[in-house]
Amino acid sequence: MADRVPMTRASYESLKRELNRLKTEERPENVRDIEEAIAHGDLSENAEYHAAKEKQSHIAGKIASTEDKLARAQIIETPQGPWDKVQFGATVVLADSESDEVVTYRIVGEDEANPKEGMISVTAPVAQALMSKGVGDEASVKAPGGIREFEILEIRFD
Repeated sequence: MADRVPMTRASYESLKRELNRLKTEERPENVRDIEEAIAHGDLSENAEYHAAKEKQSHIAGKIASTEDKLARAQIIETPQGPWDKVQFGATVVLADSESDEVVTYRIVGEDEANPKEGMISVTAPVAQALMSKGVGDEASVKAPGGIREFEILEIRFD
């Protein structure tokens, strides 16, 4: 089996719901669209038919991808403690040592990552630099603009 896909239980449950929706709603609706397009006749010049077939392929790909992620899922539960070190699922409050800007990140699986919402992948350079560090520790992150230094102000699991 290929690499495991780390994720929270919430992400795993969300993927299961998405797979169910794809199989029970989108795919049957697409089959109806194809049948309707076929009923219009001459498939060689039938744009509705070709669009529906393309969508069918897209849905099949999403189903396969989602099933693969679920099969390789490694659900990482929020630790019961101690909460003194950065690890998967942690929300970390950081101060940029150069600008004193304070930022907050939650370390999640790749599929859950959304930097605009402060959720970064466990494989991201910032997350990798923070792992196993504690409050008051400094972390150096190689960024496009050079090395950035962060001080860990707070670690929490919410």
